[in-house]
Amino acid sequence: MSEEREPETESQRVYLRLRRVFGDPATRSRDGRRRLVRSTSESKPFGSGRDPKGLADVILGVTTELGWNSTLAQSDLMEAWPGMVGDELAGHSTPVGVEDGTLTVQCDSTAWATQLRIMRSQITTSIIERYPEAGIESIRFLAPNAPSWKSGPRSVPGRGPRDTYG
Repeated sequence: MSEEREPETESQRVYLRLRRVFGDPATRSRDGRRRLVRSTSESKPFGSGRDPKGLADVILGVTTELGWNSTLAQSDLMEAWPGMVGDELAGHSTPVGVEDGTLTVQCDSTAWATQLRIMRSQITTSIIERYPEAGIESIRFLAPNAPSWKSGPRSVPGRGPRDTYG
């Protein structure tokens, strides 16, 4: 504003008058004065803190800040299940989900569930070593569901088939 010229509109005249009366809004507050000092300082393109960050660093920072590390590690574990237990065992078992630090695995038969229960400590150890952020503390192996007499077309009220055995 080296040369003062007459404002063209009424709103510009009102603004300039209020600015003369009350002062520049940028210099009224402490933050405004800091911004004014900061804006006059010279910007250095290669100064400290100005280095670009890689995309992996940015995504890691966001996932850490939002608390997604555990969830992402659990999904990585689900995807890596065949590599964790081997192709043969992975062909007969499928990880279903994680709840309260317990990995639930659905098995094709009771024999495969028993085999995986025997190997539980080895599988748990390898999971903790490879995916510590997942927070897996135990594994639960489920056998296929047994038939239930509680519902269906042939269900009857009462004790069911147990009452005929004595």
